[in-house]
Amino acid sequence: MKSFANKVIVITGAGSGMGRAYALELARHGARLALNDYDPAGLAETVQLLQGSDAGAVFSQACDVGDRGAMYAFAADVKQALGNAHVIINNAGVGGGGQPVWAMTDADYERTLRINFFGVVHGTRAFLPQLLANGEGAIVNISSVFGLVGTPGASDYCASKFAVRGYTESLMVELEESPISVHLVHP
Repeated sequence: MKSFANKVIVITGAGSGMGRAYALELARHGARLALNDYDPAGLAETVQLLQGSDAGAVFSQACDVGDRGAMYAFAADVKQALGNAHVIINNAGVGGGGQPVWAMTDADYERTLRINFFGVVHGTRAFLPQLLANGEGAIVNISSVFGLVGTPGASDYCASKFAVRGYTESLMVELEESPISVHLVHP
């Protein structure tokens, strides 16, 4: 993809941090933005920051990326509002429990994996049909340096980011002969 002008770019976790930064930068290139975040206030703040930008259009919807049904509904709403997505940036994530394995609860692990890993799976699977229908597109999955090395007190977070890495590397091979490029980022 040589230009982002008028392309529909979906960004999860756009209510703060890297997701907000991606939105602001892609707006400079004239992209049509579909933004998602769990935090409606943070998402509204990002949308407000985009007012007066070069973004071709901005659509936003607060929902939990870990909720499969919500993500598929978001994908349908994006298609209706802006047309098929060209790029999905699966950025939404949470920090882990920050405790050693024996001090963490099952719920801690489930929450981190539901958002950090299954959020990527849901985002990819919900938007991939749109990318394929366009005959071009990109999937950008945000992992972490902790998807490359395990560290103490972060077993849930590391597990989720290692999972994103493995999932994305498999997806890269599966889509190798397609017009969809797949990218794995380890900030």
